[in-house]
Amino acid sequence: MTFSRFPNLASVLLTGMVLTLAIYPSQAQQPASPAPASALTKPEAVGFSSARLERLHTLMQQAVEQKQVAGVVTILARHGKVVDYRTYGKRDMAAGAPMTKDVIFRDYSMTKPVTGVAMMILYEQGKWLPSDPIAKYIPEFAHLKVFKGVDADGKMILVDPDHAPTMRELMTHTAGFSYGFFGNTPVDTMYRDQKVLGSKNLQEMIDKLAKIPLLYQPGKGWTYSVSMDIQGYIVEKLSGQPLPVFMKEHIYTPLGMKDAGFYVPQEKRKRFAVLYRVNAKGELEADPTGGGLSGDYATEPTQPSGGGGMVSTAEDYYHFAQMLGNGGQLNGTRILAPATVKLMSSNHVPANLLTGEYGIGAQTLRPGFGYGYNCAVVFDPPEANLPDGKGTFFWDGAAGTWFWIDPTNDLVFVGMIQRMNAGPSSMNLQYLSRSVVYQALVDPAK
Repeated sequence: MTFSRFPNLASVLLTGMVLTLAIYPSQAQQPASPAPASALTKPEAVGFSSARLERLHTLMQQAVEQKQVAGVVTILARHGKVVDYRTYGKRDMAAGAPMTKDVIFRDYSMTKPVTGVAMMILYEQGKWLPSDPIAKYIPEFAHLKVFKGVDADGKMILVDPDHAPTMRELMTHTAGFSYGFFGNTPVDTMYRDQKVLGSKNLQEMIDKLAKIPLLYQPGKGWTYSVSMDIQGYIVEKLSGQPLPVFMKEHIYTPLGMKDAGFYVPQEKRKRFAVLYRVNAKGELEADPTGGGLSGDYATEPTQPSGGGGMVSTAEDYYHFAQMLGNGGQLNGTRILAPATVKLMSSNHVPANLLTGEYGIGAQTLRPGFGYGYNCAVVFDPPEANLPDGKGTFFWDGAAGTWFWIDPTNDLVFVGMIQRMNAGPSSMNLQYLSRSVVYQALVDPAK
C-alpha cells in the first residue's frame, strides 16, 4: 500500500495530522510588518543578503495579495540570532483583524516533534529504549495481530507479528499502526468505525487500538499513523503526569513558550487565528468545525493528542525549534543533551523503504530523505533534490504551519498560516520558502 500522494486531504480536519502545506485564496491584503530593528540581527552579520531576503517577503506578500492565504507569520534565524520576523495579511478576514506576532495558531502535526522531545526527555531518564517492545509499556498491545488480506468470504486474515513492534518503530511510523483516513483496507475501516481519535480519553484509545490489527508486519512499511498519540499515552504512563502538564513543566515553561498548550483560554481568544478552508467555489471560508478534536479549543481536552493537539504562537514554536537547533538548550536552559537531539534527528528508516512509495502530503520518503523520531530528516540533500544542509530535520501541520532546523548551516525557520486542504493549484510555501531563504544565504561560512 502506498501513501505518497493524497490530492484531497480534507478528511484530516479532526485528526491534526500533517498534510502537504497548501494555501488557497484569501481576501486579505496587508503590508508586511517587520519587527523593531532593535530586536533583529542584521542579515549580513550572519551571512544573509538583505536585498535577496526581499524575495522571501515578496513570496509571502504575494500569497496574501493573490488570495492564496489569509495571513502569515515567518521567523528566520541563524546562529541563534533572529534576522527576519514578519507578519502578513489577516488573522480574521471578516473582522479585518491584522495578523500580529502574538496570534495563536493550531499546530496540528507540528505537535509530533514536541511529543518526540517529551519522549526523549524520558529516554534520558532511563525510562525506555528504542529496542524495547511497545508492549513493555502498554501491556494491552501484547497480543496484537497483523492484517494479511481477506479470504474468499471477505473476512480478515490475521497472523502473528514476525516480531513484537518496538519503540523505535513507534517513533518512526513503521510499527504498523494507521490513522484510518488515508486507506480503504479493513484495518482503516476499523479505525474509522471505532473513532480511535474520538475516544473520551487516552486509555480508551489504547483499548480500542489493542483490538485492531496492525496494517503490516512491523518494520516492513511506513504509514502515517496514531503512533505519536500512543506516545502521548506512554509519556503519561512513564511520567505519572497528564501530557499537557508534562509538556508545560518540562518544555513550555523552561523555553518561555508562553502561549503553548492544548487549548486557548478565554483571556487569549482574541488572539486565536481563524481557521479557513476552501469552499466549492474555491474561495476561503471560515471552518465551522473549529478544526480539531478539541473543537473550538476552549477547554483542556480529555484526550490530549500527542500527534496533533497543540496550539502556540510562531515565537513559541521558534523557541522550541531553536532549542533543538542549539543541540538541546536555549538561553542556558538545557532540555536535552546534544547526543539525544542527534539520535532524534537522524534517519531510522531502512533504505528499502526510502523508495518514493511511502509518505504523506508533500513529504515523500526517498533516497536522501528519511524519518527520525517524530520528524523528517534530509540526510543527503543532493540525493533528495533539496537545498537544505545535511541533517536538516522538520515537519509541518495540517493547517499550513511548517518549520525546519538546518544544523549544517545553523539555521532555523518557522512559518505559520491557518489554511486547511491541499490542491494542485496551491502555492507550496513550505518548499518555496526554502528556495528563497537559501538563495539569500550568500556567505554560509560567516
